Order: sequence, then structure tokens, then C-alpha cells
Amino acid sequence: MRTLLLWLMLLAPLSAQAAIDAYEFSDEQKEERFQQLTNELRCPKCQNQNIADSDAPLAADLRREVHRMLEEGEPDDSIIDFMVTRYGDFVLYRPRVNETTWLLWYGPFVLLGIGILVVVLISRNRRQNARAADGKPAAAGSQYQASEGLSVEEAERLNKLLQQDSDK
Repeated sequence: MRTLLLWLMLLAPLSAQAAIDAYEFSDEQKEERFQQLTNELRCPKCQNQNIADSDAPLAADLRREVHRMLEEGEPDDSIIDFMVTRYGDFVLYRPRVNETTWLLWYGPFVLLGIGILVVVLISRNRRQNARAADGKPAAAGSQYQASEGLSVEEAERLNKLLQQDSDK
């Protein structure tokens, strides 16, 4: 039993090894660009990781493609355009501003503006109601006057109804 446990402990680390990509770059600037690009591009399969951190085979293919394009002298914009053409705007952590992403970029600000407007209107309405209530006597709730937004006939009818209710 002990030898079986010992063998399992020795073989366990072999199954947990990770693949590490080693790329040769012609200069240090390309290596820095590679690091920046692979950190900016999202893995289409993992969805939460960039292609630099992802262990998915697709991410490894994308890293190789970025390396190849960098060594061929492609500019960063061309590499990003290639990835977007192939995988859509989803591959970018910071999507470009265009007609399909306006809601994504400006929607939160519009919602914040609407929220602020609603709060301002509600507070203004409450202040106006408080000012209007301060100028009127606060009765026991049984006497309404025509100046409270009711016509004379409506105020009399309401007072009669309240009187009937209090008599019961």
C-alpha cells in the first residue's frame, strides 16, 4: 500500500504540467509588442482570459499567429484588424467605438444621466409639496379647503363624506 501511495505521489506532478510557449524575437521591441498584444486580445474560447494567459489550444494558435505577423513586420493595428475580422469585436477587451458598440460605450452615461434627472425631479417635486404644505394649516384631516387643488363643490362633498365616516 505504501509503495502504491509513493508512486501516485511521484506521478501526480507529471499530470499537472503546463505548456510554456517560447518564441524567438529578432529584437526586444517586437517582444514587448507581442506581450502587449497578447494581453489585449481575449481568448475566443475562454472568454475571461487574454490569449497570453489562456491554456486553450486556440489561444496557443493565436499567440503563434501574432508572433508570425510581428516577425513579418505587420503593425499592431493590422494584427488587431486580422483578429477582429476573424473573431469579431469580442476578441478585444476594449472594443472600438462604432455604430454597433455605441450602446456599450455610452449606455452607462445615458443611464446615469437619466437617474440623476429622475432624482432631481423627485427632489424638486418634494420641495414644492413641502413649501405648499407649510403655508396651510394642518387640520385633523377632516377639513379640506378648495385651495388645495379641489373645487369648492369637491371640497364640500369630501368634507361631508369624511363627516359621515367619522360619525360611524
